[in-house]
Amino acid sequence: MSRYYPESKVEVRGFTARHYDVLMDVITIGLYPSFIKKAIEAMNIKPSDKILDLGAGTGRNACLMMKRLSANGEILGIDISQEMISQFQKKCAGFSNAHIVEARLDKPLPWKDKFDKAFISFALHGFPHEVREQIIESVWKALKSGGAFFVLDYNEFSLKKTPFYLRIPFKLMECPYAFDFIQKDWKKILGEKRFTDFEEHLFFGKYVRLLKAVK
Repeated sequence: MSRYYPESKVEVRGFTARHYDVLMDVITIGLYPSFIKKAIEAMNIKPSDKILDLGAGTGRNACLMMKRLSANGEILGIDISQEMISQFQKKCAGFSNAHIVEARLDKPLPWKDKFDKAFISFALHGFPHEVREQIIESVWKALKSGGAFFVLDYNEFSLKKTPFYLRIPFKLMECPYAFDFIQKDWKKILGEKRFTDFEEHLFFGKYVRLLKAVK
């Protein structure tokens, strides 16, 4: 199956999809597990939260979030890759209230006023900007009033001012859309989409950020 966005690297299939978690650990020199735990801790998940996990992937993040939920909580993951969906189902098999559906993030999603939190991890940067705006609109619609949108992704920074040992891997590994993403004011963009009350948690020398925005 061909990719919808050939230049993007967030549509993961084949070998990369089958070994995604291991590859993430290798790329981050083993730092990813502790990093994602800290990011999820910062989300202040309540036991009864209903969480929409966009680009849920292998379910690694969802399983960490599920440990903070009671039987009244729920996670609904969305992904486009059947290989990722299969891994999510296996990893989260012990959680009866963790589910995943196949859906495209670049199309309007059907839910309205359903979720307390929405989470997207290192996927938003991998789309053209008009698609990012569609995702934000879908999240706004899906969240309850007072619900929170968490974007875990690159922070805003100047690539020219970045140390060469970070600049070169970024240029080699990232898709063209990421270069546009890091230049944008995401608080302003989310504010224009009616989100407020921003909070941020910074990681990896402030190059990565968990940005919270409230509906």
